Amino acid sequence: MATVLEVKYFNTFLIKKLKNVVEASPQPTAPYAGVPYDYAASLANDWYIEESRIRGGYNNTPVDFGVKAYLDEENPLQQDRFNSMIYSGIFNSRTGVNNTNQFSIGEDITRSADPANGSIQKLYAEDTNLIIFQEDKVSRALIDKDAIYSAEGNASITSTKLVIGQIVAYAGEYGISEDPFSFAVYGYRKYFTDRKRNCVMRLSAMPGGGGNGLTEISSFGMHDFFRDKLSSPNLEIIRGGWDIHTKNYVVSMQNTAASGGEYKTLSFDETVKGWTSFYDYKPLFMNSIGSNFYSFNKSVLYQHYAGNYGRFYSVTYDSNVELLLNLEPSMVKNFKTINYEGSDGWQLQSMIASSLDASLPIGKWVPAYNLNTLEFNMFATSFSKKENKFFANLQQQLSTNEGGTLAGQTGEVLWGSSVSGLKGFFATVKMQLINSDYPSTKKELFTVSSDVVRSSS
Repeated sequence: MATVLEVKYFNTFLIKKLKNVVEASPQPTAPYAGVPYDYAASLANDWYIEESRIRGGYNNTPVDFGVKAYLDEENPLQQDRFNSMIYSGIFNSRTGVNNTNQFSIGEDITRSADPANGSIQKLYAEDTNLIIFQEDKVSRALIDKDAIYSAEGNASITSTKLVIGQIVAYAGEYGISEDPFSFAVYGYRKYFTDRKRNCVMRLSAMPGGGGNGLTEISSFGMHDFFRDKLSSPNLEIIRGGWDIHTKNYVVSMQNTAASGGEYKTLSFDETVKGWTSFYDYKPLFMNSIGSNFYSFNKSVLYQHYAGNYGRFYSVTYDSNVELLLNLEPSMVKNFKTINYEGSDGWQLQSMIASSLDASLPIGKWVPAYNLNTLEFNMFATSFSKKENKFFANLQQQLSTNEGGTLAGQTGEVLWGSSVSGLKGFFATVKMQLINSDYPSTKKELFTVSSDVVRSSS
């Protein structure tokens, strides 16, 4: 039985699709419902309508199928070579030579890495070498040169016509897993994450083969943290970038929306060989251009360090610093004061000793401009300032729960030169700065300390 198709345009021709090659397209919705060239073919009537002339204009240039290049068989089979690389012809803008669309099968233009190390996730060109990041291995391919090994195993570099020379693997069973967007580079250092091995890596490869190769930087005091985060089944994406402003590697680990969308963004500082800060922003991508650091959030470009402090994506966050006071850890002591050096505006959010003794919060220092302010400072629980240092007596708040949370009951406070303080082996201190009170002022915190005495009991 014949099929009748209504064609509303005179400059059209019909193309029949093969059902075993192209699936039926979905039914178009408004505002494209009823448009002929977006016609939704069904399984019983697999036809498509296209315009036969450019822009559908009367007597415009007609289109044609043209020639079919490199058609050598009726049913070509696709082969997925996930561990191989191929290069095209040369491109020279000065002479007008553009052979980037030529892949001659008569030349040796492919190079394969070990398939046992997984697929190639990222390629990075460094000088005259090509760094290959596979799921389970990091290697280096020589460009326009090759290595000839002597009987003693020493390699000598020689020039060759091969574009991609020998592939030499870096020592260490590490790879980039399936997170190429965690990659960042600065100078001769490359940073990336290895989700399969629950670690963050640094590749230091200096010109001439120097450097210390692959280093697991997640082991610098954060092994447990990255082990738990990178092995989480809720972890969805990992984003990495280089912050040129602070010269830190920034990595953001973001969970799925179904698990609450929790994320952790933190930075690694080479000068201290450690992870220095957690951040409140959740970037989609990060990169540095010139002397500025940028990130994307919901497809909107954001420049960091250009506005108010602690403000990311139009939201202002407070700055928090958590530290341990653990001088002479085997000695039971009384923490009597809390002191810090830095800018004004910092306050003590909480201080809890190992015995669960807790201090009342201590407010920020307020300069005494008049008698009312002076009287307020005398009776308020706040920091005092002397010789550009800030200090306050610890006033104990008793009755804490086993988890360290406060139960709300205030204990004994001894006024004057004798203060009850906190008793324990160590104390956890949380300092806080309300950035909304100082939107455009830089506030620094250098050191935090406490006057302690040996406990008599």
